[in-house]
Amino acid sequence: MFYRLSPQLILRSRWRPYRARPGEQVLVLRAPRAFPPGHPTTLLCLELLKEALTAGGCRRLLDVGCGSGVLLLAGAALGGGLCLGVDLSRQAARLSRDNAQVNRLAARVRVVQGSTECLRRSFEVLVANLPWPVQLAMVPELDRLASRSLVLSGFRDVQEPELLACYQERGWRLMRRLSRDEWAIEVPPEGSFTWVAWRLEK
Repeated sequence: MFYRLSPQLILRSRWRPYRARPGEQVLVLRAPRAFPPGHPTTLLCLELLKEALTAGGCRRLLDVGCGSGVLLLAGAALGGGLCLGVDLSRQAARLSRDNAQVNRLAARVRVVQGSTECLRRSFEVLVANLPWPVQLAMVPELDRLASRSLVLSGFRDVQEPELLACYQERGWRLMRRLSRDEWAIEVPPEGSFTWVAWRLEK
């Protein structure tokens, strides 16, 4: 993976060499196979996360299902204030912490292994790149934790209507929608090649 998120911020995999120019910040990431840094949904979330942080100040950012921490660390690098990641997987939580340490962002990042049910305060920006069944099940919980902006992905275009209706019933508005097709030899089980990401606001 090699991805320039902004003129000053670049994300790359460990095996992708790059010599930073003056004024550039490079995040070096080690990641698992599920929703890796180069996955279409990750790239879509990165773009919308940048928009959400630009749209207003963010003292507290939450990444639900943080995995390798790519969205979490990008949020911290983009000025997201205190950035918290949660993941049920102990391995993912450890990987996020390691990536934060390697990129010298450990002082601004916290990672919790466990469920979002342990959280009590709300967050101005919440990002969740999660599979469709998990997204649908977590609508009430993400609505509880997000006070201003939601960045969501991990689902296909054919799965959008039901999920969007759930958020609209809770007062959320779709501010921006991005999509990206992923080539595959066979048609995915969902019947679509198109991944989608949203930026919602309340």
